Amino acid sequence: MSTAAVAEHGSRPRPARPPKRHLGRWIAAALTVLALLVVVLGTKVVPDGQEEVAGPAAFDKATFGAQEFPTVQKQVTEQAVPATELAAAIAADPKAAAADHGVEAAGNTVYSTTFTGTVGEGQAGIYDVAIEGMPKNVTVRIQTGPAINGTELRDATGNYGFGQFTNQIEFQDAGAALNEELKKQVLDPVDPSTLSGKTVTVTGAFTAINPEGWLVTPVSLEVA
Repeated sequence: MSTAAVAEHGSRPRPARPPKRHLGRWIAAALTVLALLVVVLGTKVVPDGQEEVAGPAAFDKATFGAQEFPTVQKQVTEQAVPATELAAAIAADPKAAAADHGVEAAGNTVYSTTFTGTVGEGQAGIYDVAIEGMPKNVTVRIQTGPAINGTELRDATGNYGFGQFTNQIEFQDAGAALNEELKKQVLDPVDPSTLSGKTVTVTGAFTAINPEGWLVTPVSLEVA
């Protein structure tokens, strides 16, 4: 068509569209380039002579208990207050006693204590201990297993906080791991069925939920 005809009819020739087969090739090429970018951006380059730093190791109960129990045992022993002295302090001023001798954990105070006394009757591995000089209204008991309940060993030192663990399950497992190690190192050599009537020296920790009822988780237990 002549230029004059184009002008007369007011239209111009339309540009040719690429064949559909060419459009498909362009799309495939674009997708390939995009995939390569994803691979490149997701690849971490480690310089020669350097090793990639690994992420935090998964929490292992057995390893944690074996490594940490000796430290807990030592610290509880060092900070333990004689039971008669601690009872008097709590009776005189609970807040001052908590500040001076306790560790706060989950809204409660955990105390470390030590005493020598005579073992009374027991049930489910929990035994009363009569301690000379203790107030008559305070009952002291020790737990010897097979089940060790509570998280006193985890909480007594103040060394382990929730923020050090991935989640609540690991935090609970840390307490259970220390209890298991206590059983292996301290309680397994003791036959609880023979304790009644014997004199024991105990160092351990308890949570002051009831100031007149102490349930002590021992870190050491010696039978006379």
